[in-house]
Amino acid sequence: MIRYAAGRLTSLVISLFVASIVIFAVIEVIPGDPAAFMLGVNARPDTIAALRAEMGLDQSLTRRYFDWITGLLQGDFGQSWTYKTPVADLISDRIWVSLPLAVYALILSTLIAFPAGIYAASRRGGAGDVTIMGATQLGVAIPNFWFAMILVLIFAINLRWFSAGGFPGWDNPVQALKSLTLPAIALALPQAAILARVMRSSLLDMLGEDFIRTARAKGLSRRQALWKHAVRNALIPVLTIIGLQFSFLLAGGIIIEQIFFLPGLGRLIFQSISARDLIVVESVVMLLVFTVIMVNFLVDLAYAAVDPRLRSKA
Repeated sequence: MIRYAAGRLTSLVISLFVASIVIFAVIEVIPGDPAAFMLGVNARPDTIAALRAEMGLDQSLTRRYFDWITGLLQGDFGQSWTYKTPVADLISDRIWVSLPLAVYALILSTLIAFPAGIYAASRRGGAGDVTIMGATQLGVAIPNFWFAMILVLIFAINLRWFSAGGFPGWDNPVQALKSLTLPAIALALPQAAILARVMRSSLLDMLGEDFIRTARAKGLSRRQALWKHAVRNALIPVLTIIGLQFSFLLAGGIIIEQIFFLPGLGRLIFQSISARDLIVVESVVMLLVFTVIMVNFLVDLAYAAVDPRLRSKA
């Protein structure tokens, strides 16, 4: 297991290095001079040049990349040009909105998808299976931003059970969770539809395997074989989807955060791109990429825990 983890950790480090080069290169080619953008169209060339020097934009791309990556390794994310505060402070303020939202949505998605997928697989071809598969097809087809607006219309405007947007902070945890509930549902239901379909498909594949037939031949009922043998072996593709979904929920909630006016990382990226605050965009995107790769690393370790054959191959 240690050898397997070491190999995956090496791949993680290489992936992060390659990702840092790609992120820096892509963001640096975005049209527009940040200094000229900040000073406006009437700024004098010497003033723009002075600001570029202050921001370090007059240095070579290679020097700027190594300064940036060295700072990241030391925990220094740089200074925001727009907010005039350390990027680490901006991230620490916003992460406590995006991270709980992603975890909340993932928990809701899993709690909905696992029972639905298992029930559909155990009732293959029946009315319950057809109903769940129809609901999941609808869930996959509906865009989450449209679903979010429907939730606001019903539960915030008409019923007034929730606020239409904003985040009160964690001083009152109950109100904070309540403000994240509609965004979490909007993010969770489409993901639950995907996860339920994967769970059902994986379980059906397992139920057709020889070891399940052997278990049935030894006297186990279909239900017992499903819960004692099939569910655990069906978890590998499901773990893959859960890992990808968490990464999507953390990094891909920009539109949902805009709809609900949540001060999260997605909204910070959107505002920083609009303001040409490149150091914020680079650092936040790099942090999100690190999170995605780390989640995949943990999923790989979970694979090895579920399926010992992966450890033997390593």
